Amino acid sequence: MEAAAATAAPPASHPPPAAAAAATPGSAELVCAQGRNLKAVLCQRCGSRVLLPGAATFACRELLLPAMKKKAAAAAAGGGGDVLREHWLVRDMFSFENVGFTRDVGNVKFLVCADCEAGPIGWHCLDDKDSFYVALERVAHE
Repeated sequence: MEAAAATAAPPASHPPPAAAAAATPGSAELVCAQGRNLKAVLCQRCGSRVLLPGAATFACRELLLPAMKKKAAAAAAGGGGDVLREHWLVRDMFSFENVGFTRDVGNVKFLVCADCEAGPIGWHCLDDKDSFYVALERVAHE
């Protein structure tokens, strides 16, 4: 994987909580009036709990995450990825119930499920020690 795949748009301003809840129709049922996650965040593959309700804040930011494929399949396909815009923003890495981190890719670490290693489910820039992004599209909610 090339370091270029880890680039992201400049930090976007975070909308106020009321605006965050109304950001998109699909995310509205997941975000409380204070902009926090209403439901637990789970791994899509194994169901392991990643975050408890209320542990993260809704954030809109364009981030490029590598495709969720097995290592051999991703290498054969030449990598690839998805630009994702809706995330749970976690300010303290100890707020996670169950998450793992990849090795550094440039100045980024990707977040994966610590149990089954599915991912990447999120993104963390090493330049900003207090911002961990979990893509809503890459996790389940309960």
